[in-house]
Parts: sequence; structure tokens; C-alpha cells
Amino acid sequence: MSADVEVKQVIIIRSDIQMGKGKMVAQGSHAAVRAYAEAKKRTPHIVSEWEMGGEKKVVVKAMLEEMERIYALAHRTLPCVMIRDAGLTQLEPGTITAMAIGPAKSSDIDPLTKHLKLL
Repeated sequence: MSADVEVKQVIIIRSDIQMGKGKMVAQGSHAAVRAYAEAKKRTPHIVSEWEMGGEKKVVVKAMLEEMERIYALAHRTLPCVMIRDAGLTQLEPGTITAMAIGPAKSSDIDPLTKHLKLL
């Protein structure tokens, strides 16, 4: 891959439920780690570029309906995961809290996420 190709990971935190800041960080971290593991299996060459390039991450927010729409478009071609809470603290078991896409080429992620606002 050429040096001018940007690689990143986008983490999406659900914005239409109440989560404490610590909960948001934990759920986003779950998403980031699981998407990284999937990407490492599916596209190790892209993950290597991402690791050598500073491991860029962008954290944004979206409501559940938008997260589900993005996931439906992304999961066939990009490494991505949807996180469901275990329900041990603030939320009901199975509540969708976060998702992550990538590491992948920004040119593949941006059409799906560039309209989302930063967290």
C-alpha cells in the first residue's frame, strides 16, 4: 500500500441512550479491540500499515437506527463489530452501545461515517 493511503479505525458510540463517560469509554474500547482482531485476520496488510502509521482512531456518535444502517452496509466488505452490553451495570443485557469499523482505508470508511459528529 502506498504511503499516501490513509488507514484508520472509526469508533461509533450510541448517542440515544444514557451511559456514563466511563461506560462509553469501556464500550468504545470493546468495539476497537474486537474490530482490530477481525481486521488482523481479514486484512493483515492494512492493519500493518495502520500500526506503522500511528493507529489513527476517530470517535463519533450516532443514534441506534443510524448505527444499524452503517453496520448493514459495512459488515460485508469491512472489518466491523457491533457491541452489545452484558447488562451488569447501567444497561439492560443486549443493549447495543457501540460499534467500530476498521482499521481500513479511510476511502472505504468515510462514505459511511463522514457525516457523523465527533463525540
